[in-house]
Amino acid sequence: MEDSDTSAILAEDESESGDSNNVCCFKVPQNQSPPPCSCPWSMTVEPVIFLSTFSIALQAPLCTQYLWDRLSEDVGYNGTKQGGCNASTAHDPLQKEVETLTAHWTLYINLGGFLVGLIMVTLLGSWSDHAGRRLVLILPSIGLAIQAGVYLIVMYLKLPVFWFLVGRICSGLSGDFNAILAGCFAYVADTSGKGSRTFRVAILEACLGLAGMFASIIGGQWLRAKGYIYPFWLVLATNLATALYVFLFVPETVTPNPEAKLLSTRHHRAVWRLYASDTEQGRRVKLWLYTLCFFLVVAVHMGSSELYVLYELSSPLCWGPELIGYGSAVKHLAYLTSLMGLRLMQCCLEDSWVALVGLTSNVVGLIVISFAKTTPLMFLGYGVGFLFMASTPVLRSKLSKLVEPSEQGALFASVACVEGLSSLVASLVFNAIYPATLHSMKGFPFLFGAAILFFPAAIIGGLGCQEKRERSENGEGSGFS
Repeated sequence: MEDSDTSAILAEDESESGDSNNVCCFKVPQNQSPPPCSCPWSMTVEPVIFLSTFSIALQAPLCTQYLWDRLSEDVGYNGTKQGGCNASTAHDPLQKEVETLTAHWTLYINLGGFLVGLIMVTLLGSWSDHAGRRLVLILPSIGLAIQAGVYLIVMYLKLPVFWFLVGRICSGLSGDFNAILAGCFAYVADTSGKGSRTFRVAILEACLGLAGMFASIIGGQWLRAKGYIYPFWLVLATNLATALYVFLFVPETVTPNPEAKLLSTRHHRAVWRLYASDTEQGRRVKLWLYTLCFFLVVAVHMGSSELYVLYELSSPLCWGPELIGYGSAVKHLAYLTSLMGLRLMQCCLEDSWVALVGLTSNVVGLIVISFAKTTPLMFLGYGVGFLFMASTPVLRSKLSKLVEPSEQGALFASVACVEGLSSLVASLVFNAIYPATLHSMKGFPFLFGAAILFFPAAIIGGLGCQEKRERSENGEGSGFS
């Protein structure tokens, strides 16, 4: 607990006294110098996560489509470019080869970024408990800007797609997007009380969706009109703008320790102690179980998301960039509908049951998509999953409430690593299943994901019943937190 003026414990008592609507404002610690400029809005890291997500959501589907186009050139396939993609091309061997190569290169790029980022996110997250949150938000933004620069060079010079992997590793060395997630969620934990934390976390999740929705619409239209180059210049500019915003406007919430070192094994030990010690009876078991639930939910989300573009590009859907953009926008709209649904459900349901409703929506959406052979049915699948993101803010909040204020950075660093690991495992599993089931049942990976979600649903339901029973025994009433 050494340098923990963790700030913001400031809001810890605020929420318990009932002021849970003040979700964005907080005071800078008295011994902290303010940022160079005062922010004109009553928000802090919301623009950070919005801008970073916008850049990621803009480039991710474009990268997949760029890989598809480049690899199509390499194998001599031009079916989609000449309008030849239709039901009759379903068994075209060249199309299957392009799909397989694209899935494999997506896996290699994600694997490279994860292996490097796994070490760096753990260091940066725990380090932020001692050195401050601002640096952990600035460094990954610069790394993502470097990655966009490398991608632009690949496109201008027509370099081999291997260089995409190099760009991703450059981003991983700075913590990648997961470090920004860890920093933002730790920042919110610093500045919110237990009563308002779930909704504060849900606001950040909604920023993810709002940014993704705008990026998807812009990316599809822009790619169709101008090609790949201009959108990636915007990705580069957005990441630089994010770093500048943090430097100018975001106040610090942790009193920096000048002796805190980044390259130290103490940061990894802090994460280990978090999950190994049992300071409160049952805390360790709950941490592991909620982390397992988070891993499975995110793995299904990441794995299915990686396949959506491939699923839509090929027959029988044969979508172009514009439809892919609209489909991704509708999918990201679920972040906002999940936020509104979560807020409404919290009026009458405990957080555990809110998460179960979100998982149910996710399962139904995946089942519909797995049988989608037409455009309306695909959009229907996106639509019925309108609450699919209601479970992840509940899980983040429950994890945050189990640890001390001085452990928030270490916790969300570990959560970011779990998120990265789940993304990697999802890439390995889903990108292996998809090519293997192309000829038998193309939508099987989505059915597989829906089946996996029954496991976290059972765990969350069981823990929810246990927590309700414990509150009853302690005479605390039911509550909704």
